[in-house]
Amino acid sequence: MSADKSTSWSYAEDLPAEDDVLLRARERSFELGVTPVSPGVGAVLTVLAAASKAQTVVEVGSGAGVSGVCLLRGLSPQAVLTTIDVDVEHLKAAREAFLESGSPANRTRTISGRAADVLPRLTDSAYDLVFIDADKPNFPRYVEQAIRLLKSGGTLVINDALDKDKVSNPAARDSTTVVLRQIGKAIRDDERLSSAMLPTGDGLLVAVKK
Repeated sequence: MSADKSTSWSYAEDLPAEDDVLLRARERSFELGVTPVSPGVGAVLTVLAAASKAQTVVEVGSGAGVSGVCLLRGLSPQAVLTTIDVDVEHLKAAREAFLESGSPANRTRTISGRAADVLPRLTDSAYDLVFIDADKPNFPRYVEQAIRLLKSGGTLVINDALDKDKVSNPAARDSTTVVLRQIGKAIRDDERLSSAMLPTGDGLLVAVKK
């Protein structure tokens, strides 16, 4: 990457202005040892939620609520966010962030449990957007479940899809990078989907179900 390109990436990442709600959610993330989405990714999530006019959203991996708040801010007042996390402390922090953001309790549904167990219990073709930001070894399972859950025209978003620039390096062969590299190619070749890889954050893979 040229110096100018790197500078432009940094500029784009730093351009979104975050309020105290998101800043406090970020602080709680660091206290819990959770890496939140970057400001650039958060801004894209808000735009995707708004552009898709999503009414039903699933988030796999709540963190401390940074991404959830960003999604909620792009959704209509009637839309509902379902967020899943195996760690109850993460869900508690996420609920605190949602409350601080002014989101009514009936707009969010927090589910404690392993996403691999929870996702199969959700209804087929009932969701407009699925955001995956959880344990990467299970991403292939989450992606297949997400495709099942999405309505036609629904949006799939996968965070950290470039794995801190390792996916693009053929010499990087650790298991997580290999999984993400395979997912990128599988989604690209899946006839059920139209997809694009965005360099935002550590990579944002976006696909629409046909």
